Amino acid sequence: MTSDKTSPSPRPSTRERVLDAAERLLASGHAGFSMRDLASEASLSFATPFNQFGSKGAIMLALSARRIDAMRERLNHAPSAGTAAASVLAAVDIAASVMLEAPSVNRVVMGSIGSPSDTPGAVSSRSRDLWSLALGEGAGLADATRDLALATLPDPLALAFRGALSFWTAGEYDDRALRRSARSAAAACLFGFVRADERRTLLATMADGHRP
Repeated sequence: MTSDKTSPSPRPSTRERVLDAAERLLASGHAGFSMRDLASEASLSFATPFNQFGSKGAIMLALSARRIDAMRERLNHAPSAGTAAASVLAAVDIAASVMLEAPSVNRVVMGSIGSPSDTPGAVSSRSRDLWSLALGEGAGLADATRDLALATLPDPLALAFRGALSFWTAGEYDDRALRRSARSAAAACLFGFVRADERRTLLATMADGHRP
């Protein structure tokens, strides 16, 4: 005989409660929330957000890390794309989808982490790790330059996606242009490292990124 009772969901940690509260405040249009506002929204003492993160800037960096973690998780659960280039383009689609799920919130987060900070975060290294995961073992890359590609491509891929995000954050790219432009930039990074039979696909992807 089986029980109909289900196990209760684990309670969020204090850090998660602070971040969840920050997400709610941003989603409701309160980008300029104070740490006191945040503590109240999270039903925590005024000192708790400071004790957990130290500053509002650190909270924004943690929200950025949440986005990258979500991208990694979805990429890990995505079906195999076949080649490294196809996997990278699939990762671009996943990353763009994560950002477009809450565009108003994510624009604020992007704007915040792009500002000078006394304590820089780890956005760059987290981003490189994401694109390294997408490249995998380099299936389909040209044999002569595969090792070089795996060692160097994560950096320009991270820069390319961050660049597309910066224009989207500033309102110069709409949601469709973000995805197309990010795919085009990634294809340009990959082009010199793929085999000849995959270059036609990448050329088409680059051309698509420049459609009006």
